[in-house]
Amino acid sequence: MVVKVLVVDDSGFFRRRVSEILSADPNIQVIGTATNGREAIDQALALKPDVITMDYEMPMMDGITAVRHIMQRCPTPVLMFSSLTHEGARVTLDALDAGAVDFLPKNFEDISRNPEKVKQLLCEKVHSIARSNRRYSNYTASSVASSAPNPATVPAIRPDSLARAAVPAASSSASVASAAPKRKAYKLLAIGTSTGGPVALQRVLTQLPANFPAPIVLIQHMPAAFTKAFAERLDKLCRINVKEAEDGDLLRPGLALLAPGGKQMMIDGRGAVKILPGDERLNYRPCVDITFGSAAKSFHDKVLAVVLTGMGADGREGARLLKQGGSQVWAQDEASCVIYGMPMAIVKADLADAIYGLDDIGRHLVEACL
Repeated sequence: MVVKVLVVDDSGFFRRRVSEILSADPNIQVIGTATNGREAIDQALALKPDVITMDYEMPMMDGITAVRHIMQRCPTPVLMFSSLTHEGARVTLDALDAGAVDFLPKNFEDISRNPEKVKQLLCEKVHSIARSNRRYSNYTASSVASSAPNPATVPAIRPDSLARAAVPAASSSASVASAAPKRKAYKLLAIGTSTGGPVALQRVLTQLPANFPAPIVLIQHMPAAFTKAFAERLDKLCRINVKEAEDGDLLRPGLALLAPGGKQMMIDGRGAVKILPGDERLNYRPCVDITFGSAAKSFHDKVLAVVLTGMGADGREGARLLKQGGSQVWAQDEASCVIYGMPMAIVKADLADAIYGLDDIGRHLVEACL
């Protein structure tokens, strides 16, 4: 199937270069271009592309505003281009909240220096998010906003009260097939994710009360410049505390430590975090397998691991080690994933103790740990 793409950018050079890269793939067709957000909305309505690539900073209407309008009028997977700065990270996270499905760094030097690598990455992203189209309505801005309570106004809660909360219709029959979890004194909750993860983590973590008893580690595939901004955003939205992990941090209840981009995070038996340089030989920095594997060695059967939406199979081998030690592994169900890659790898390897829809995971975590 040929993927139809709309390219949106106010830079003529970047529009042409992205169009050339995509058009070189026989299974991708660039069906139109736009120079600002307003044109993007008009073209999206007229051309009905499978995927839209979107710049943020444009005249007349910026990319985030355009994404919001597109999600309301003709929901379409959007791939954002962003700068590798703290401000670029903030803007990208805003775009994901608005409904964009994924992002790529906008780096002109990389396009000139590593054209083949850029071509491969861009085309892979476009193909993967095109396949997410039928599930993409689960990730619209309105659904994200409705899942994020104000932490200042919500007290600590018990599992019985949370279980009575309304569950959005996005939860699938697959989640119903997995029974409610049994309570256990877990020493660690470990969550791994990739594409679609920023929104998915937000929806899960905002359901956890301030008195959540287990320490938490988060592994999200993300550039180094982005993780600090992402941790700060989660900390403002959640009742638990969230911070970017630093070498020597100690695990403690109610604190979520986010693995820093470009590096690897491990946990030792004393509950201390080790941050190691990213190994260029590894595809993912941070890597879910590495953190899960260290957790299996340190905490044996006292880990609850959750694998959320993402491309590829990172987390599968780490989950295998956790299962061998007696720990529990949950997977997000296909219907609520942006990309059913990482959770599917867990399920196909018969490593999932439970499969839950995204909107069920938070309350089940409370039931399992409180």
